[in-house]
Formats: sequence, C-alpha cells, structure tokens
Amino acid sequence: QVQLVESGGGLVQAGGSLRLSCAASGRTFSTYVMGWFRQAPGKEREFVATMHLGGTISIYTDSVKGRFTIPRDNAKNTVYLQMNSLKPEDTAVYYCASATPAAWGSRSPNDYVYWGQGTQVTVSS
Repeated sequence: QVQLVESGGGLVQAGGSLRLSCAASGRTFSTYVMGWFRQAPGKEREFVATMHLGGTISIYTDSVKGRFTIPRDNAKNTVYLQMNSLKPEDTAVYYCASATPAAWGSRSPNDYVYWGQGTQVTVSS
C-alpha cells in the first residue's frame, strides 16, 4: 500500500509559477513510476506528466512541454511538478499517482494504482 499526499496548490496569476509536491509513504517509492494528472470542472481527468523510476526519463503532454517539469527525489520519497508560465487553461485539480513499471509510458489513469487526494491550482488571467 502506498499513500500519496499532494501539496503546493493555490491561486496564481497567469505567467506565474507553482511547485506541487507529492510525498509518498512506504519504502517502495523508487519502484514505482510516478505521474501527475489534472481534472478541470466538467472535464475528464487528463495526463500531464510522468517520470520513470530513476528520475531521468520523463514524458509530458504537449500542452505543458517546455513549461512543466517532473523531478523526483527517491531519497525523500517525493515527486514534484514544477509549473512555469502558467495559463488560465492550466486551472484544475492536480493529482499525483503511482504505477508499476509495466505501465511505463501509459497516459491512462486506469493504469495508475495509487492516487493522492488532489490539490487545486487556479490561474487567473
């Protein structure tokens, strides 16, 4: 069992930055692929980014490439989502999630096993 707790959300003006954190319980953090998803009101949950076990290989959805990064610190059992140049369309509840290595590269929420409770990000224009 892995428990994930997000933090760092809030209200920011367009063009600003936020860093989300996702702290994981347990000693197996480094064996999981970690990902970030988001869900805006009335929309389905969508993939944002994912980072492989060792923290060197990542995948991003096109709309955040060049603006977001997903560093992970296995020593701290934490994955981050650094969000720069934020836009109003980035407004959503952001969730971190973990998946087994077999699911590496998947952008489907169905392939992620454990989820955090979500943190709200609101970008004003």
